[in-house]
Amino acid sequence: MIRLFAGLPAALALAACATAPPAPTYPEAASYDVSENAMADVDAALARAGASGKRVLLVMGANWCHDSRALAGWLESARIAALVEREYELVFVNIGMPQTGDGHNLAVAHRFGLKELPGTPNLLVLTADGTLVNPDTATTWRNAASRSEAAIFAELERLADQPV
Repeated sequence: MIRLFAGLPAALALAACATAPPAPTYPEAASYDVSENAMADVDAALARAGASGKRVLLVMGANWCHDSRALAGWLESARIAALVEREYELVFVNIGMPQTGDGHNLAVAHRFGLKELPGTPNLLVLTADGTLVNPDTATTWRNAASRSEAAIFAELERLADQPV
């Protein structure tokens, strides 16, 4: 009987190796660097938007968050990157973990009328004068890892032309 169970630990170890989590089905990027002055980064993007006639795509997230990394990764995909290049001035702001009270750069969100950030990421589309184009959807991106490239592209394309 002892011989029968002698190989059990090895079999269990091999079974554990076979159950590794699957690779994500979305691209990932860690674009949320800690900035000395995130507000200055946003101001610079607004100035570029004023000069270029584009809108600002302000992505507020964190590298710890898989949805934030997924959104940043999708923004680097060829199709979406071309749209962003054509229509937006892109800026990333690291906001830490606001849902647990450990938020960073929350004054940036407050500046554009968002009192609370219930999670990450948040995607704000701004006119060059700082008007928030998408107040109803800015904080609805907490499922970015579940969204398809086509859905993200369609939303960004819609927001590029949406009247204020």
